[in-house]
Amino acid sequence: MDWRDDGIVLSTRKLGENSVRLSVLTRDYGRHAGLVRGATSKSMRGTLEPGNEIRVGWSARLAEHLGQFRCELTGAHAADLLLHAGPLMAMSSACAMLDATLPEREAHPDLYRGTVALISALKSEQWLPAYIRWEVGLLEELGYGLALDRCAATNETENLAFVSPKSGRAVGEASGQAYRDRMLPLPAFLASGRASQSRKEMSLSEQLRDGLKLTGFFIHRDIFEAKGIKPVAARDRLVSHVWRTDIGAEK
Repeated sequence: MDWRDDGIVLSTRKLGENSVRLSVLTRDYGRHAGLVRGATSKSMRGTLEPGNEIRVGWSARLAEHLGQFRCELTGAHAADLLLHAGPLMAMSSACAMLDATLPEREAHPDLYRGTVALISALKSEQWLPAYIRWEVGLLEELGYGLALDRCAATNETENLAFVSPKSGRAVGEASGQAYRDRMLPLPAFLASGRASQSRKEMSLSEQLRDGLKLTGFFIHRDIFEAKGIKPVAARDRLVSHVWRTDIGAEK
């Protein structure tokens, strides 16, 4: 059997002298693996960098076999970001997160389209807000969506300032004051409703760090710990980079 599809390179692992096991997120077939022969050649090494878009053809005698990939480069995004440390780390983190968390051979067309959009956004000044929103989308795709449009206590859409770590729902500033030490801060750029004035007045760097804390809390608890998945080192490197850098306008 065989098929052809568009995909995003997630990872490679060397098999033998000249071949690799390629993991790719495809539009119609989800996260899929296959053998690529001759992958260590100079031309193919540039093709199989994580984050690159490729056209892939997969073939195998039986559906359950690893099968073989034929790959054609359609978007050399890794090379485009080579001189931009933060965006390159964000792309590496997204690819590693997908590779670690998605079940094999299960289609996620919305997540595929969202990842293509993220890769494009990584070439803009808004790369980090785009990445954090992508993590919110990943949580939703995996069944752990956050409700950031209205207060869990009052149902109001105004003055949102916190997120309940228990429910993943937004909480208004007044309702959450008594429990603020146990709440997660809701950055203004993530609030689907209207963020409180105090959140709007925070610097972009503070908001971005709060955004990574917010998504990281639910990723670690509900995905890594719950499913026994080892934390993704590429994401840890991105978080460390953000904490070391005034990231507000970095490109």
